[in-house]
Amino acid sequence: MATKKAAPKSVKTTAKKPTTSKKTSTTSTVKAVSASTKTGLFSGSPLRRAPFIGALVAEFIGTFLLAGAVIAGQGQPIIILFAIAGIVLLVGTLSGAHLNPAMTIGALVTKRISGLRAIGYVVAQFLGALAALGLLTAFVNGAAPISAEAAAFGQTAPVLFEAATLPAGKEWFVFFAELIGATILGLAVATALRIKGDRVASALTVGFGIFVALLIAASAAAFVGGSAILNPAVALSLVALKFELWPLVVYILAPVIGGIFGFILQDILRAEHDGGND
Repeated sequence: MATKKAAPKSVKTTAKKPTTSKKTSTTSTVKAVSASTKTGLFSGSPLRRAPFIGALVAEFIGTFLLAGAVIAGQGQPIIILFAIAGIVLLVGTLSGAHLNPAMTIGALVTKRISGLRAIGYVVAQFLGALAALGLLTAFVNGAAPISAEAAAFGQTAPVLFEAATLPAGKEWFVFFAELIGATILGLAVATALRIKGDRVASALTVGFGIFVALLIAASAAAFVGGSAILNPAVALSLVALKFELWPLVVYILAPVIGGIFGFILQDILRAEHDGGND
């Protein structure tokens, strides 16, 4: 009896799809990005090769904006609050946003920055404040003259906001107002520099710090007919600094001492606090 042979099973042959190595693809992408970066528009910028210079430029821009905001806002604390919070968000990750020679010296004394960086920051801050004064002065000088008819109705030519003249015999009152306000601000800035990774919290800490500091110091100074500025660079743009003893003592020495006190106080409190827990 004949038996039927089983038909041979068909063998499935599947062609292997060519696979591309992820590693090769990633490497190619990185090389392409690197090549485009090297040939980019800003590939030759010195800021890419020297980040320290970028930090100095950031301090210059930040202090320029702060001084301009103080002048334009007539020194109002609430305006300065929002201005400095925005500036810290803008340049804080680039330089730390000191924006104030007194705060920079406080950071130097408490060993948060090097001497070279401190010197560069202070120079950049004074130049930024001076640039703001020069630019706004140019705009004011370019304003149209007031006509006789407008002057008859009380209209006056635009002038830049300036600090009040130090009241004779009351200089020590303004000195201590500056000292107290700068201490509060130094504590706020030192606290903000300790905040890592939360730019908004850092900006608000500095913003509300300057608000409280100015609210107290400016009010105290106004009682005796003076102005509290808390920032030697901004004092230059408000025409408060002069090569005389009292302006230098009140608007440079007092905020510098206060800034150092604020930074040291923050270090002490940070080392000794218990977090509010028993």
